[in-house]
Amino acid sequence: MASEIRVNKIINRSGLSTVTFSDTGAIVSGIVTANSFSGNVTGAVTGSGANLTSIPAGQLTGTVADARLTTVSSSKLSGALPAIDGSSLTGINTAFGSGTSVNTSGIITATAFVPTVGQLSHRNLIINGSMNVAQRGTSSTSNGFHTLDRFTTSVGGTDEALTQAQVDLSSSDTPYSSGFRKAFKLTNGNQTSGAGAGDYGMITYSIEAQDIANSGWNYTDANSKLTIQFWAKSSVAKTFILSLYTQDGTDYGYNHKYALAANTWTKITHTFPGNSNLTFDNNNGLGIQFQWIMFTGTTYTSGSTVDQWVVYNGNTSTPDDTSDWWTTNDATFELTGVQLEVGSVTTPFEHRSFTEELLRCQRYFYKIRANAASYLPTTDGGRSRLFVLFPVLMRVAPSGSMSNYTLSTTEDGVTGYQSSNATDVLYEGTFNAEL
Repeated sequence: MASEIRVNKIINRSGLSTVTFSDTGAIVSGIVTANSFSGNVTGAVTGSGANLTSIPAGQLTGTVADARLTTVSSSKLSGALPAIDGSSLTGINTAFGSGTSVNTSGIITATAFVPTVGQLSHRNLIINGSMNVAQRGTSSTSNGFHTLDRFTTSVGGTDEALTQAQVDLSSSDTPYSSGFRKAFKLTNGNQTSGAGAGDYGMITYSIEAQDIANSGWNYTDANSKLTIQFWAKSSVAKTFILSLYTQDGTDYGYNHKYALAANTWTKITHTFPGNSNLTFDNNNGLGIQFQWIMFTGTTYTSGSTVDQWVVYNGNTSTPDDTSDWWTTNDATFELTGVQLEVGSVTTPFEHRSFTEELLRCQRYFYKIRANAASYLPTTDGGRSRLFVLFPVLMRVAPSGSMSNYTLSTTEDGVTGYQSSNATDVLYEGTFNAEL
């Protein structure tokens, strides 16, 4: 037989707590200690909750006061975080952004900017990378330097000559919006015999060794980088090869492949690491030559090694190539916006004035054209003399030619020419000191 004890209140003998029974349940004053709770807790729960731990996230609802959040670990933060002004952020490590790029759409104000590699001006080691200067002409079917300054073609084994040209860009060309107005364009001939083993075609650019040695690139350290960027467009979809080689010490080569969709301007970037075997003498000889390869036949290729330094063994250091561009009649390749700079990231293209770019080009090629008799005095024998003072020091004593004149002397950058007569002639002189 069950027994019952009916009370409406139980008072602890210490008087510190009571249990009061009402029609809706038991009301406890004081501390409740239990090994477990069974069932759900309903109704309003009051108190500080200072000792509550391991509460399932699904059971937390409503607003949690900001003041109650302290020492929240990063692993517990997920989802979208609200925007903050950062005014109270402290303890940000000085390595913030190290090895990455920090991008902002707003204004950054600082007392000073101190780059750790490269420099703010004269970053671009390439001369005429915007393709604006063409002292020799704007179009040619000849091989070598005939149009753009500092950029040349190297072609062999053709059935029909390729055409090199300086061309205008329009607003429909993607690089136009970045300030480029000219490009170097190579147009294929009709190679009726197909892709021969000895055929090749490329655009080349050479840099003096002293310009690399004094650039700030620690080229013997693999952690020191050199980065190139350029815009390219091909009428034929193809994976092209950008190749470079060094000449001082033991020759080394480096090849990089990049893909172009048909008729689509694409910005290409690549970073070259240093290598303990590289050597660059502090002189005006060849340091690095870049080659934008359209096609290279099997006589000059071997294997598939890319994106690493290899001992240069002539053009056999170039990976095997595909012939799709070479075997397409009138295929085109366009190049502009070439920038080479010290560091592991690309910076916006360094646009230089036409005058500054022209002066840089004239170190390697200088062209003059004037009316001789308009100011040349007549000397004994009815001959007149002309002395040419170059605007900049040329890389080496140049080879030169001039219509109606013959070379007289070359000394300290001044070249003298003497005419066969004092008639009113229009003379044109060219002086070449290319690498």
